[in-house]
Amino acid sequence: MTSAESSPLILLHDKDNVLACRRRINSGETLLIDGTTIAARGTIEVGHKLARVDLGPGDVVLKYGVPIGSITQPTRIGEHVHTHNMKSDYIAITTRRSTGEEKKS
Repeated sequence: MTSAESSPLILLHDKDNVLACRRRINSGETLLIDGTTIAARGTIEVGHKLARVDLGPGDVVLKYGVPIGSITQPTRIGEHVHTHNMKSDYIAITTRRSTGEEKKS
């Protein structure tokens, strides 16, 4: 098994600025993120995201190489990227018309 296969984190696309958890990460567990060693700042469950780089308010979150939202609070490398520090821009970007807009004939 290579070190990439044994890592609890997986990079889904080269452009991503977050990593996905492939197994539960326990608080204090040592993580290697792009050559930087950090201790996990909390328990993170499978499928959740950790910052691959430091992110600031307004920075776009990329997963699978596409934007999935933007950061609302400063988030350091290795921190959990979740609803408490990210807003989803997906619905606003992809909605064809606002909820109250009338249909034109």
